[in-house]
Order: sequence, then C-alpha cells, then structure tokens
Amino acid sequence: MTSTALVRTRGAVRPPSESVTAAPAADNPGAIARNVAQPFDAGWIDGIRINPSAAERRVATLRGRRSVKQDAQAGWLLKALTCIDLTTLNGDDTAERVRRLCAKAVMPVRPDVLAALGFADRPLHTGAVCVYHRFVATAVDALAGTGIPVAAVSTGFPAGMVPHGLKLKEIEASVRNGASEIDVVITREHALGGHWQRLYDEMLDFRRAAGAAHVKAILATGELKTLRNVAKASLVCMMAGADFIKTSTGKEGVNATPLVTLVMLRMIRQYEARTGFRVGYKPAGGVSTARLALDYQTLMKEELGRAWLEPNLFRIGASSLLADIERQLEHHVTGRYSAFNRHPIG
Repeated sequence: MTSTALVRTRGAVRPPSESVTAAPAADNPGAIARNVAQPFDAGWIDGIRINPSAAERRVATLRGRRSVKQDAQAGWLLKALTCIDLTTLNGDDTAERVRRLCAKAVMPVRPDVLAALGFADRPLHTGAVCVYHRFVATAVDALAGTGIPVAAVSTGFPAGMVPHGLKLKEIEASVRNGASEIDVVITREHALGGHWQRLYDEMLDFRRAAGAAHVKAILATGELKTLRNVAKASLVCMMAGADFIKTSTGKEGVNATPLVTLVMLRMIRQYEARTGFRVGYKPAGGVSTARLALDYQTLMKEELGRAWLEPNLFRIGASSLLADIERQLEHHVTGRYSAFNRHPIG
C-alpha cells in the first residue's frame, strides 16, 4: 500500500532546503541532525487527509506479514530492550524505587542469559529511565557514568492543566537537575478545537525551555478523538521542533495502538520528505508484552526503515515490558518460562 492511500497532503512535497540541514556533531559522527523548528504552515496542516479504512486494513495484516522466530526473535528482543524508556510514574514512587529501577536499567538481563546468547562482553542497557521531576536528581546520581539518559515527564503531566509559565519552569528545573530528555504533554484543547497555531506556539516554547535536552511531545492520542487530529497534532509538534512524537501518557483510557502508530509514522515520513529532518517515535501505555514490542518494531522497520530501530529514533515507554522480554530470552536459552516475580524491575 502506498503512503498516499493512507495519509495525504494537498500540494507538492518540497525538497529539503539548505537552510534547514545540519551536520551531525563532530564528536558523534553517527548522530542524526537534530530537528529544527519550521515556520508555521497552516496550508500544510489543513491539507492533511486520512483514509481510516486503508489504515485499518494495513494494521490488520501486520502479524501475517512478518514473523521472527528462534535466534532472530531473540535478536529483535535484545534490540527492543535497548529502546525501552524504563518508567515509574506512580503516586507512591520513592527514591529507593527509582534507584532500583536505575539498577535494572543498567543490567536489564541476567548475565548468565546474556552469556548464553553470546553477549557476555557487550554492554547492554535500556534507552533511558523516565521519572517525575521530583526524582530526576536521584536517577541522575544512580546512573552516573553509565551513559543512560534520564527523561523527565513535565508540563503538568499527565493532564497538562497547569499555567503555561509553570510548565516552562518545570522543564527548566528538570534540565537543571540533569534531565537530558523531557517528555511534555500538549494542551489537548488546542488540538480538539483546531487551534493549531496555539499548539505550535506552545510546543515552540517547550522546545526553547528545554535547551539542549531533547523533547518528546506526548499527544495523548486516546483523547484526540480522530485520526486526523492525531496526524495534525503530530505534524504541528514536529513543525515546532519536537525531537520525538509520543502517543500517550499511559494514564488515558486508550493509550498506544498500532492504528495511531501507523498514522504518526506516516506523518514522520512526510515530515522528513519535506524538511530533511528525522523525528523519533515513542509508543507508551499498554506495550507490556514482547509480542507487542515485535509488532511495533515491525511497523517501524516497514514504514520508516532500519534507522528507526535504534534508540536515537525509537523508544518504548514501559515498565512491565522488560520483565516479559527477559522471560522470553530466558525461555529461548533454557526452554522453560519463569514466573514474572523472578524478574523485578523496581
């Protein structure tokens, strides 16, 4: 199925201009150029059209299109765990729980299982640890020297119903405490009312407040009502400089789904075609099994290509997912499934 059958934008797609291209940092030649905010383009937004039937048919065929087994599946799952934003976002979080979570992020799979898989001497850790602002400093201290970034949820997470000025101060405070990634929630009212300029201005402010920290824009797709709203909100956030677009807070009634994922990935593809910048994607909420992780990896690979299977462009916001991946890897090595309580994460 071609991209035009699912997500279509009126008007020609412009090639990347010289003014928006950027070279990777000299000290990290493998890095991608960071997304740069584009001028607000109402025509681009208004021209978006969605074909829900085509999207549903595409998603329905997902598991029948590709299946990985045995060693190949173990390899895909090892890759998946390196893309996990290992998360604790509960009202009863404590500093000690966050430290335990960080220890699990550093060593996500038992050494004997890794050795049996041929990874004894290869460092393997999760993509990040994601916590509330209150625990950013604790996580930064616990992860010192590991290379694992700390992500902070911000802007009045999860509802985003605090004054705009306080949202910016919260972002700035988390960055000062050492967070190198900020997961921000958009004001859903802007998207539901079609106030796309307001959403653009809000996201632009979030990006500026974050400075060098990368910004993941949480759309709360389960509350946006239509796939067209999801597509437009995705585009507006990328247009305003978001480094990632993320489905959900994990607190909505409906969180990440393959259907909204497909729409968001098609918008990422369209954005790259027009601007030259690659934007990352993060499903969050409900991705709790290895099977689901493989589904999302398959969508990423088929829709965007191999580059989007790396943690600089793909994250999975999860807490219990890691335990199931570890169970599947242990089963691959031993032929036996273990109980979940043998794989604590925090």
